[in-house]
Amino acid sequence: MKKANNLKALNFFKENMGIIIALLVLAIFLTVFPATSSSFPTAKNVFNVLRQISTNMLLACGMTMVIILGGIDLSVGSVIALSGVFAAGCVSRYGMNIYLAMIIGVIIGIVIGAFNGIVISRTTIPPFIVTLATMNIARGLAGVYTGGSPVRVVSKEWQWLGAGYIGIFPVPVIIMIIIFIISVLIMNRTKIGRYIYAVGGNTLAAKFSGISVSKVKFMVYTYSGLMAGLAGVILASRMYSGQPTAGDGAEMDAIAAVVVGGTSMSGGYGKLGGTLVGALIIGILSNGLNLMNVNSFWQTVVKGVVILLAVFIDYIRNLKKSK
Repeated sequence: MKKANNLKALNFFKENMGIIIALLVLAIFLTVFPATSSSFPTAKNVFNVLRQISTNMLLACGMTMVIILGGIDLSVGSVIALSGVFAAGCVSRYGMNIYLAMIIGVIIGIVIGAFNGIVISRTTIPPFIVTLATMNIARGLAGVYTGGSPVRVVSKEWQWLGAGYIGIFPVPVIIMIIIFIISVLIMNRTKIGRYIYAVGGNTLAAKFSGISVSKVKFMVYTYSGLMAGLAGVILASRMYSGQPTAGDGAEMDAIAAVVVGGTSMSGGYGKLGGTLVGALIIGILSNGLNLMNVNSFWQTVVKGVVILLAVFIDYIRNLKKSK
């Protein structure tokens, strides 16, 4: 058993050698670079980076499954906003129990994810179009519900989920670790995980082998919605309010983490371990650019270049496989 685990670890490092080296080079550069050497390699900043990537990693866990399936989910950023404002509104406007309100926020994410899954699995409408539509619907509903203003919640209980600690560890980081482990178990230890790879690799062959393709798609998009709903509640808790603009561009960060982590955009291939490394690269890159006071517009340009480079590497890899 120990030998098998060691072999898996070795295979993981071999498959992800490029991005692991990139992560180490980035971390070393920020540690020795004069503008960041005093602020980057501190325990406080490390926990800050982990807290910042926690919501992105939740989205990326769902997005990894979606992309392996051969799909895309553009709605997750808007679901963050809608889940956050509704959860906050349930507390501040209706006096609802905080934990019940948070559960309602997560349920909103599940409902939108399930809707995406139903439409995508039962029609031939491309996932890009379906989730683009729900992205706009969810963002619009968040704006309508709040009138464009934040919904504030000042309770310490509310703030604990996003800004609290268990010992020295931020609560969002602990949640991220738990969700990551659950997602890895789903992908590697369950039938649905094997079915996701099968459908993403060859939908027709999966259907002929007896796999319910529509059921697999429904479950994956519902899971992605669940992750977005949970991320929305955590982010609203961290910001002490539900913000109708929250999660703007979050879907791009999640896709970036997944693609940088080595998941193929054509479907059928990818690992959550790679996604974790990808999320760390995106998080550390953003943190380093902030510490260097780089303009936010240039940060967006850099992220775009990173995504393009990762997709190009995936293209080269697929080209070699086809030969």
